[in-house]
Amino acid sequence: MEAVARNGNLLCDHSVVAGRTGIGAAPLRSQAESAVRTLIRWAGDDPDREGLVDTPARVVRAFGEWFAGYAEDPEELLNRTFEDTAGYDEMVLLRDIDFVSHCEHHMAPIVGRAHIAYLPRNRVVGISKLARLVEIYARRLQIQERMTTEIAGALDRALKPQGVAVVIEAAHGCMTSRGVHQRNVGMITSRMIGVFRDRPETRQEFLSAIDMRGGQCR
Repeated sequence: MEAVARNGNLLCDHSVVAGRTGIGAAPLRSQAESAVRTLIRWAGDDPDREGLVDTPARVVRAFGEWFAGYAEDPEELLNRTFEDTAGYDEMVLLRDIDFVSHCEHHMAPIVGRAHIAYLPRNRVVGISKLARLVEIYARRLQIQERMTTEIAGALDRALKPQGVAVVIEAAHGCMTSRGVHQRNVGMITSRMIGVFRDRPETRQEFLSAIDMRGGQCR
């Protein structure tokens, strides 16, 4: 079993990935590098030329970083919450959380930002955990709709708040660099739970705070 590390921190334990996804034993690093060499040849180049000879190893290391989210458990991330809020019961919002993910259909980059809010009932979580939650789900093969729902659901289960709101804005490489080649389009998805769904004024407070009107970026 292999691991990929950055700055001394474990990024991707392949035994954990295999166990959580139910796919069985992960391929060896050498097999992964061989697959990259095959793709280079299929693209029409020589994997043994000077500029490409180390590319398979680099790609495998990059995959270890890009898809490290499979080895992390969002439930564990959020299991430490705080009850000492001095009666705070207004919206908690973290906006403009940058992320890079990859489309599960073409493995092209999804580059965007997320905005997360919740209305606490009696528990809060450290704000850095909200950014880490986005990173965990982003570092997997994704579609934006599912990622939005996963982030909201994990926070709702952990805190049991009065409501959760998540909005994600992103550009998709599968549209900008291939296919229809629409370079200036952006996709917006949202997930509203509890009071953010049931109370228009609470939802509007959130959308105003992230500088959106009627679902459009300003």
